[in-house]
Amino acid sequence: MKIAVVGAGYVGLVTATCLAELGNDVVCVDRDHGRVTVLQAGGVPIYEPGLDDWLRRNLDAGRLHFSTQIASAVQAAELIFIAVGTPPQEDGSADLQHVLAVADQIGRHMNGFKVVINKSTVPVGTADRVARVLRERLAECGNSDTRFAVVSNPEFLKEGAAIDDFMRPDRIVIGLPPGEDGQQARTLLQRLYAPFNRHHERTLWMDTASAELTKYAANAMLATRISFMNDVARLADALGADVDAVRRGIGSDSRIGHSFLYAGTGYGGSCFPKDTRALVHSASLHGLRMRVVEATEEVNHQQKDLLARRLVDRLGADLRGRRIGLWGLAFKPNTDDMRDAPSRSIVAALLARGAEVRAHDPVAMAEARRAISADRAAAGQPAAFHSPKEACVQRVPGSLALVDSPLAAVADADALLVVTEWKCFHNPDWARVASAMRQPLVFDGRNLYEPALMDELGIEYHGIGRRGGVRLIDVGTGVDRRPLPV
Repeated sequence: MKIAVVGAGYVGLVTATCLAELGNDVVCVDRDHGRVTVLQAGGVPIYEPGLDDWLRRNLDAGRLHFSTQIASAVQAAELIFIAVGTPPQEDGSADLQHVLAVADQIGRHMNGFKVVINKSTVPVGTADRVARVLRERLAECGNSDTRFAVVSNPEFLKEGAAIDDFMRPDRIVIGLPPGEDGQQARTLLQRLYAPFNRHHERTLWMDTASAELTKYAANAMLATRISFMNDVARLADALGADVDAVRRGIGSDSRIGHSFLYAGTGYGGSCFPKDTRALVHSASLHGLRMRVVEATEEVNHQQKDLLARRLVDRLGADLRGRRIGLWGLAFKPNTDDMRDAPSRSIVAALLARGAEVRAHDPVAMAEARRAISADRAAAGQPAAFHSPKEACVQRVPGSLALVDSPLAAVADADALLVVTEWKCFHNPDWARVASAMRQPLVFDGRNLYEPALMDELGIEYHGIGRRGGVRLIDVGTGVDRRPLPV
């Protein structure tokens, strides 16, 4: 099939590459000339495991093309995917300017029946707004008789596993408009997605409003599970319980399951934060409150600062002269995405208290530098970056160095904060880590390590909701504050 994908960001690139892999002729359009030049040469401007190989293979096979010319792409395509960003605005609503701008361009260049597919995450009613823009532009161009169908086909891709999610989907949600145009769109989309439905039907057909709401509701549900377990983790700390045991206990219930029940430093990335805010905003427009989702957001906001607060409780409010090692900067492993990453809040809190921070991430160093620089510029603060060589000569208060290995991050450190659960952090040589540190003090924001083992190794360990199994030393008194068993 002839397909155009407008937007060469995360969703657009994965969608275009995977559809080309299925044998379709795909043109991916983006207005960023520099990005398109990189893609035409086989480069990939984002990190997603396996995407570079798949992209180059389909580029070489002539099934995948990149362009800045939307007119020719629209005119040649049967199906046009809109996959541009919908960033959150200050009030939490989704910014639809890019989606509607693409709709405007599509309307100006349509030359026959087209199926326009919203792949971007958009609030309920966006399909109708896109259809209205198309009708207006067609009328302006004297093409009022040109037919089209605007379809909602939300993506459910996990960063770090996007190719597998696209090629082996749990479900394919498609919202159709009513009438003959919607039925013609259904026929074309059945052809497109036939490879996924050979063994059993994965496609869920519905109206556009339901499909748009399905995306937001799914992300809000998953985010709620994360925040719920983070709330349980705080209670576990207070009671001396182990949240990991609790997770196993409730996850074994078939009605609940184990997914998204891990306590930690909160969720981040491109989806959960903006989609929960957008859902709350959509409800407010209709005079409703999404109280559970609002609570989910509040818990997550507090959770992002938890490691820094724990560190301050242990070392004191003034962190000048303290070196803090950070393992992980991306919001999750297998991506370089720094959007709403907990590490950004943690770094900001540590720098504000004068700490010297040394951080390592296997992939996200460049993105972290851009994101943290933007945060500090937005706050009217000077750049805090120092080279690793400068930072190891003397402790520089309120400075951040990005270093090339986990061991370099903990060299002469007063504490280690584990922020992202990259596999390279799962089984470190604790003897080397402890000997490299000024004191063996670990704050595990992802509960990667067993408290009992850390205790045996002589490492003071603080997990999330796992305080019952380790010693909590009161600063200044040396009193063991671990809750006594009842």
